[in-house]
Amino acid sequence: MTLVTTVAVFGLLLIGLVLWVLIQNTQDQKKNQQMESQMNEMRRDLLNLSTTQAQSTTKLESIAGTVAIRLEAVTTALKDGVKDSAQITSKLTSESQAAMSLELKNTREQINQIQNQLGEVQQAGKQMFETSRTLENILGGAKSRGSLGEITLERLLEDSLAPSQYARQYRFRSGEAADAVIFLLDKKKMAIDSKFPLDAYRRLSAEGEEARRAFVTAVKNHADSISKKYIVPDEDTLELALMFVPSETVFYELLMSVDGKGQPLDEYCRSRSIFPVSPNTLHANLRVIAMGLRGMQIEENAKHLSANLSGLRKQLDTFMEHFATVGTHLKNAQKSYAEADKRFDKANNTLDSLVGASGAATPALENAQGTLALPASATKNSA
Repeated sequence: MTLVTTVAVFGLLLIGLVLWVLIQNTQDQKKNQQMESQMNEMRRDLLNLSTTQAQSTTKLESIAGTVAIRLEAVTTALKDGVKDSAQITSKLTSESQAAMSLELKNTREQINQIQNQLGEVQQAGKQMFETSRTLENILGGAKSRGSLGEITLERLLEDSLAPSQYARQYRFRSGEAADAVIFLLDKKKMAIDSKFPLDAYRRLSAEGEEARRAFVTAVKNHADSISKKYIVPDEDTLELALMFVPSETVFYELLMSVDGKGQPLDEYCRSRSIFPVSPNTLHANLRVIAMGLRGMQIEENAKHLSANLSGLRKQLDTFMEHFATVGTHLKNAQKSYAEADKRFDKANNTLDSLVGASGAATPALENAQGTLALPASATKNSA
């Protein structure tokens, strides 16, 4: 049994080996066919390459002839150009010299203009420096800064309100004097005081955020002072006042600053019934106040006009009563006159009938009739 199995296995291996050899022969034949096909393609390519090379050689010979002809033409053109180059160079040289001379002349003129402009700029810079020094001297002291704020406030009041609607340096019973007071209706007043914390602002600009605490403290002190001095309800002031900051940059820093508790500085001022204003915002507020005062004055005038019209209405009603009474009297007089006229006509007709019935009139009767007729005609004429 073992021998048979061994023979079978050996037979299978032999069959596998034969099959592998056949497969390898088949693959080798395919490879040989592919290689032969590739060799044939290479032979065709070489043939084509040789043909192309022959054609390229012919073209190169043709190109070489063409290039030789063109080189001869270029050589001739260069010789002619060399002859004309001297003339062209001379012409270009003269033109360039003239252009350079003109350009140098223009450059000198521009340099002179620049020098003059530099002199003007230096003069303007010197004037600006003097102006800045003057402004610094003006703003150097608290009194000078206060005067600047008061003058700015006065100009804004003059531009927005009538002279009767405000007063400068208004003094309260306590002896404190506000820079300005606006007179409202019902005898109410609103105080405006100018504050210019420039020293604290300068420190803020120079030292940075470290000086902001001093700036906040200065503004708070100003707000507390204004609230204490110029909000006086016993003297008919409003429950608020304006703190005028005559600098837009300082006002901007006021709006952007907060205290140590994180409370905005303008919010603290409002909590003290103090409203900070800059020149621009004060001008807008004054315009609104002027419009409100004008509207209130128009309303007051309308009330007076309404009262006057009511009185005129009463006078017209009284006149109508008297006029109706006169009309009644005139109607009664006209009625009495009409009745008297009818009675007179009736008596006159009766007299005429009596005269006609008698047949003859005596001279006395005629005289009597004439006497009676005269008053009748006179009465009619008067009517």
